[in-house]
Amino acid sequence: MLLILRRDVPVWVLPGGGIEPNEPPRDAVVREILEETGFTVKVVRLVGAYSPINRLAKETHLYECAIVKGEATTSSESKAVQFFPLNALPKMIPPPYPEWIQDTLSSGIGGPLIEKPLLGVTYGVLLKSFLSHPLLVIRFLLSRLGLTINT
Repeated sequence: MLLILRRDVPVWVLPGGGIEPNEPPRDAVVREILEETGFTVKVVRLVGAYSPINRLAKETHLYECAIVKGEATTSSESKAVQFFPLNALPKMIPPPYPEWIQDTLSSGIGGPLIEKPLLGVTYGVLLKSFLSHPLLVIRFLLSRLGLTINT
């Protein structure tokens, strides 16, 4: 599993990000992965389409991709780029990434599209995360406001 260690909030996450105006989601994932990891990828399939249930989240598309070329390269957004065995993923992967990883694995190769609400991003999850990791949540909230701390 390819993960990046974010610079603004130092946690391991799947590479990805926002969609530019008029950009198809499939193109956005290819661009974001290249920007954050140095790898050129091709989309294998759309794994999931997640709908937001509150203002903390946005509509999200989860893609399975295959690397075409490139080498692991950090960027202004990624502090580290690393492959992990599925049985040895980092402990510090914030919601909703564990849910997305599990959905990808449970859907299997060529499995059906998963369409569901984005349950891993709720006010309750945010509060629970704040109580256990207050500095990370503060950095996350600041990044959502456009005030990033890139270390």
